Amino acid sequence: MAKRYEEDKSGIESNTVGVYRTAATVKGGRRFSFSGMVVCGDRKGRVGLGYGKANQVPNAIEKAQKKAKQAMRSFPLTGTTIPHQVTGRFGACTVRLVPASPGTGVIAGAAVRAVLDLVGVQDCLSKAYGSTNNKNLTKAVIDGLRQLRSREQVENLRKITIEKTHIEEAHETAPELVAVDAEPKAEASE
Repeated sequence: MAKRYEEDKSGIESNTVGVYRTAATVKGGRRFSFSGMVVCGDRKGRVGLGYGKANQVPNAIEKAQKKAKQAMRSFPLTGTTIPHQVTGRFGACTVRLVPASPGTGVIAGAAVRAVLDLVGVQDCLSKAYGSTNNKNLTKAVIDGLRQLRSREQVENLRKITIEKTHIEEAHETAPELVAVDAEPKAEASE
């Protein structure tokens, strides 16, 4: 059910996590209303989550997009991954996000991937525990992202210097690895 929309002028993309239908039984029958959950992001570290309700699906998605853009917030990234492991919780959902080496990709389900893709994470491992309700999973991922701290923030708070992890070193040398890997393949084909 995930649909992609791109905004040309601002560079903000949106992804519909889900559209939900509810029915109220009235004298004349059932009256349906719709709600939609949308994630908006710029793929550069900013993402927001919005939820909107209306009597028609397009109106619900439009409201959710507007709320998601208003809720956009910046999160620290290390290269194409997250700075450190975090566990986000919302309701009965728990999501663990683990940084990964370059080229790993986003190993996640649809709801978690929607948020991570739009925040700009390209390498990350994830595991969902408990309930796998899409609404709560996306909120749990946002909760996990809120817990992220960059290396500089932690060093300033603790007034110490922290050694780089092997993941951070891999992300710093990733362009070199790609260039080295490309040359032997070209020589082998000749």
